[in-house]
Amino acid sequence: MTTYQIDPSHSTISFSLKHMMIAKVHGGFEKFRGTFQYDKENLSNSKVEVSIEADSISTRDPQRDTHLKSADFFDVEKYPSLIFESSRFSLDGSVLKVVGDLTIHGVTKSVTLELEVPTDEMKDPWGNLKIGVSGITKIKRKDFGLTWNAALEAGGVLVGDDISISLDIQLVKKV
Repeated sequence: MTTYQIDPSHSTISFSLKHMMIAKVHGGFEKFRGTFQYDKENLSNSKVEVSIEADSISTRDPQRDTHLKSADFFDVEKYPSLIFESSRFSLDGSVLKVVGDLTIHGVTKSVTLELEVPTDEMKDPWGNLKIGVSGITKIKRKDFGLTWNAALEAGGVLVGDDISISLDIQLVKKV
């Protein structure tokens, strides 16, 4: 088994959801850390742990970010981190399925990440061994207690419930 750490300067954790039921708004988190223990010969030995600083949310709109950090949404004072801890790995063709517990806003739910099989190790110019992995999952924000919304005059709501999460992660081998 090999242990890797997320290289945050070469990784992205982003999300999108419908705004006013007409277009997707995109955002992400600037601060996160995690480890990936990977045993490609015996996936049951593999493990992922990721911690995301809720206060690092960015949607390119400071006013919206302030609202998302408030008690209406993430309540970052009370719930400073979003946590993912894997419980099971399986391979489905070229898709690595990682099942685990995602905790947001103090609520923990099981989610499945669908990842591309990690790349082969590559050595960077400084001698570090790295792998890369990309993937997606979808969640419903209301399942995690993120229920704030506003009705629109023409019908519908301001904030969609379905959230798409995308991961583009570069990992460095721990020595």
